[in-house]
Amino acid sequence: MTLVATRIVPTTRAKVRWFRLPKIWPGRPLVMLMVFPVLLSLGLLVIDWLRPWIILFDAAIALVAMIDLLTLIGADRWIAERSCTSVASIGEPFDVELTITNMGWSQRIVKLRDDLPPTFLADPVEFEAKIPGRGGRTILVSHVKPLRRGSYRFERVDTLVQSRLGFWRRQVEIEATSEVKVYPDVRQLSRYTVLARRDKLSALGVRQSRQLGTDNEFERLRDYSEGDEPRHMDWRATARRRKLTVRAHQVNQSQRLIFLIDCGRMMAGNTGGGLSPLDHAFNAMLMLAHVALIRGDQVGLMVFSDRVRAFVPPMGGPHRTPRLIHAVHNIFPEIVEPRYDHAFIELEKRCRKRSLVVLMTSVMDDVNAQIVADQLGRTVGKHLPLGVFLRDQDLFRLADRAPEHGLEMYQGAAAAGMLNWRETALSSLRKRGIMTLDVDPTDLTAPLVNQYLDIKARHLL
Repeated sequence: MTLVATRIVPTTRAKVRWFRLPKIWPGRPLVMLMVFPVLLSLGLLVIDWLRPWIILFDAAIALVAMIDLLTLIGADRWIAERSCTSVASIGEPFDVELTITNMGWSQRIVKLRDDLPPTFLADPVEFEAKIPGRGGRTILVSHVKPLRRGSYRFERVDTLVQSRLGFWRRQVEIEATSEVKVYPDVRQLSRYTVLARRDKLSALGVRQSRQLGTDNEFERLRDYSEGDEPRHMDWRATARRRKLTVRAHQVNQSQRLIFLIDCGRMMAGNTGGGLSPLDHAFNAMLMLAHVALIRGDQVGLMVFSDRVRAFVPPMGGPHRTPRLIHAVHNIFPEIVEPRYDHAFIELEKRCRKRSLVVLMTSVMDDVNAQIVADQLGRTVGKHLPLGVFLRDQDLFRLADRAPEHGLEMYQGAAAAGMLNWRETALSSLRKRGIMTLDVDPTDLTAPLVNQYLDIKARHLL
């Protein structure tokens, strides 16, 4: 994939803000040194002649500390440059390179920490360096791993400068702005392409589902059967095999695939690794979109909660995948009830051509289940609906767990009752001619791709 940039792009170069009150506090060596006058002061309880020596010792420490404090003058003269990729993939590490330049006259010992968002993991988190003065510089590299999608902005580099003797510390914020967009997992698309070329898609759980047809995409040679069209005869192969041979072709139809993805309250939560059901839905959507675009289909997208959050009209072509990725990278679940009726009204307005409509959602109550059934039922005939219902992992885990005491028994019974209701609701959808897919969010991608390939092979669309 070309989306995850490997090139390094430098960001704006900036100095620190001036006219700010310095943040200075004592260092550990000064604190430890001050312990001795305190201990000597205890001796005044028994030895009175120690008083002048204690005063002299305190004055000496104060004088040395003040002289050392003066060495922090000019400690805020820094320039920071950050070089990193502008586009990353969730869970995929990338390098961040910091170039720190000391514009002061003196050599400085500093501790540095980059201004990373809390959803990023860095190794190492903190640096310690000795940087020469008069334009001396150092280059620091950290390995950063984003754990959440979205657009992020790095504002500064936090620096802790040490005085010459280490008695004082001064905090300096060096401005260095960078922007990084974290997209869903796009590595799976590259893996699919590589495995497809090697005919090893079974490693991803994807079944090969191919259908013979009458289009002009060559499939294989086969023996002649009564009723085959003469124009499909391969006379060279016939002469070579001394047997009538025809050229079989694979169906190549450009059709439409439209995703309707719910980002309401039921798509929130943590399924492991910091990923929500919505994250898994987006990952599966991107994989299926990639497969459909390779096969010449057009792909569109609508993300909704109580309103339409994003819409990408159905189109084909190799550049469609980046458009889909960019559309969803900064969308997160909202703690609201999804408005399925609004989403299907918008679908009716914007997409009139027959399409495979894939609704990804999770329902846990009769009201939403009935609304989903009604909306999907109305599309039967005009479109081909596929309802993808993500399971609640905690509910299934609770129903499968062996009870150890009375409370767990009641909880397990309640969970089993909800699962029975869920299966009844899905069965009613199937009776109305609506295809359904009932899967765990973490195992969504392969079953969804297989369902699509099966639909294409059976010419249901």
